Amino acid sequence: MADEPSVSELREQIASLEAEVEALQADDEPNSMVIIATKGTLDMAYPVLILGPMAAAFGWNVTVFTTFWGLDMLHEENYEHLKLSAAGNPNMPLPNLLAVLPGADWLTTKMMRDKIDEVGTDTVPELVERGLENGVNFQACQMTMDLMDYGDEEFIDGVETGVGAAHALRQMADADVQLLV
Repeated sequence: MADEPSVSELREQIASLEAEVEALQADDEPNSMVIIATKGTLDMAYPVLILGPMAAAFGWNVTVFTTFWGLDMLHEENYEHLKLSAAGNPNMPLPNLLAVLPGADWLTTKMMRDKIDEVGTDTVPELVERGLENGVNFQACQMTMDLMDYGDEEFIDGVETGVGAAHALRQMADADVQLLV
């Protein structure tokens, strides 16, 4: 039975496998998530600003890459005034026919803000602050900043501005979870 490994060879294989398992257990990096935020409406900011900071609070590495209207949730002048669009949303308490009338967005935004206040949900600025405190890396797309004529100084302190799409793609490729909102 010359083909069978010896006891010493088996012990070496066991020791090698135990070392591999130990190395894998030691390489226990935290989970990572990249959220691409493309919309700057009140209802679209909340999923981003709840999921990102929550994952960061659990020790995840979280990046929120904002582009197009998503920049508004991090824009110093705009993030306190995000609106809710009534048009095209079948779940709104306003029929679509009325949703296109002047003032409909103001009404639905007011209804949502009143509900946010009533139930004690954090506001967009509070959620952004919590995200920054928890270590969320909020990023602003450079190309979109150029299109919108936004300067670096127009964003909330702590936002990484001037981030390119290639950089965001590299981060997404390495992330455990990628979300497009």
